[in-house]
Amino acid sequence: MAPSATMAGMLWLLATDPLPDDEDVVAGWTAFGLFGLGVLAIVILGFSLVTRLRNVDRAAEAGLYDPSTKRPARRMSVPEEPEAPGASGPAGSASAADTE
Repeated sequence: MAPSATMAGMLWLLATDPLPDDEDVVAGWTAFGLFGLGVLAIVILGFSLVTRLRNVDRAAEAGLYDPSTKRPARRMSVPEEPEAPGASGPAGSASAADTE
C-alpha cells in the first residue's frame, strides 16, 4: 500500500470519528483503586527503607562492620561558627575599621 493511501485513510478515520461526550470520559473506580495501590506500595517501601536503615545503624554501632571505615558520630544540632575578629554582620560586609 502506498504511503499516501495510508495517510488518506488515517485522515478519513480522524475526520469521521465522533468525539465522545464529556460524561463518557472518566477514569473510573478501577483507576482510583490502582492509584490507591500505588500510594500504598510507596508507603510500605518507605517503612521498609527506614527499618533497614535503622538495622544498619545498629549493626554499625555494634561493630559488625570494618572499623577502619568508621564514620563520625552524628551531631544533633548545628554547630555555631565563631566570628572572625573584627567582623560585624553577615560575611562580606565592611566592618567599622574598614570604612575609616
